[in-house]
Order: sequence, then C-alpha cells, then structure tokens
Amino acid sequence: MSRAPEVLFVCVHNAGRSQLAAALLQHYALGRVAVRSAGSEPAGKVNPAAAEALAEWGLDITAEVPSKLSTEDVEAADVVITMGCGDTCPVFPGKRYLDWPLDDPAGQGVDAVRPIRDEIDRRVRGLLAELLDS
Repeated sequence: MSRAPEVLFVCVHNAGRSQLAAALLQHYALGRVAVRSAGSEPAGKVNPAAAEALAEWGLDITAEVPSKLSTEDVEAADVVITMGCGDTCPVFPGKRYLDWPLDDPAGQGVDAVRPIRDEIDRRVRGLLAELLDS
C-alpha cells in the first residue's frame, strides 16, 4: 500500500487562505491525503471571518493555531501550494509547487471571505481529484 500524498498550504499569516484550504482538503480527502498548513509570519489566531465562512458549511477551524513554516514542513510535502504570498515563501528544489493567487481575507468581513472560500473549495476539489487519480 502506497503512502498518502502530503499537501502543504502556505500563506504569510497561516490564518485565512491556508487554513481554509487545509480544512477543506481534510474534509474531502477522508484521510486519503495528509494535509498541513503553515505561514512565514504566523498570526496569533485564525481569521474570524474565515472561520465563520467555513462554519456556514459545518466545518470548525476555531481551534486551529497558525504555525511557522519550517524546512521540515516543505521537505515532507509532495505538493506545496502558495496562496498569493509572493516572495515571502521559500522555494525548495525537487518539490511540486502550485501558486493559487487568491485575495487575502485579512481585515475582511465574512461577505468578502465567502468568494475566497468558494474559489479555494473549487481548487481543492480539483487538486484532490488529481491526487487520487495519479
């Protein structure tokens, strides 16, 4: 039995986009994919509007704690997905990188975060289908 692919979502604060993506992939993957998220400058807590937007779908990220991106996180990942964080994200040779240019939910209300959540959801579903098909 081969090991589950590992995906790392990275955004600067690890409070919004990467938390949304990680929660959605964990939800859909049902244990078939290992999921992590991290940030180059982690915030003190998850973005409340992001948490509210996911709660509308029955997912709870309020207990998640933004974490600092480490070399070990990237080395363990099969796929590293940056989320509009530009040059603050490190690049390591030999890894598959995707960049999802997404609006930053920081400082936004839930009405502005819903379209970001929906776009992340669309991308996560596509990624999962690709990972499980390979």
